Amino acid sequence: MKVVIDTNVIVSALMNTNGTPAKILSLILNGKVKILYGKVKILYDNRIIFEYIDVLSREDFGFDIEIISDIIDYIMTEGEYVNSEYMNIEFIDEADKKFYEVHKSGEAQYLITGNIKHFPKENAIIIPKSFLEIFDR
Repeated sequence: MKVVIDTNVIVSALMNTNGTPAKILSLILNGKVKILYGKVKILYDNRIIFEYIDVLSREDFGFDIEIISDIIDYIMTEGEYVNSEYMNIEFIDEADKKFYEVHKSGEAQYLITGNIKHFPKENAIIIPKSFLEIFDR
């Protein structure tokens, strides 16, 4: 199974280690999502990696640099790089478009985001709670 994870989900996971985003990140990183589709691969491109690094490294968050590095290393070694195609559609927040482009170009089953209103209405674009309800059985 292929997924795209919006930066806000990773930020939330690191801010609240007992919350739903943290559970999702833990399940994926530890290969414990109980599904029939095999291992979950996180899709990414350079824009997404740069955003992850930029946002997670902000001093106001105070995240441990080793944890950030471990997450980025995992995504880049266990995930799948996508050469995404530009899509000529408007977004509420244009910075979110890259996640959608990778989702579509990489044929991901899900795009997990805390800002679902920023994306087109599609069944494959879900909030963390929905992903957890589907796959943590």
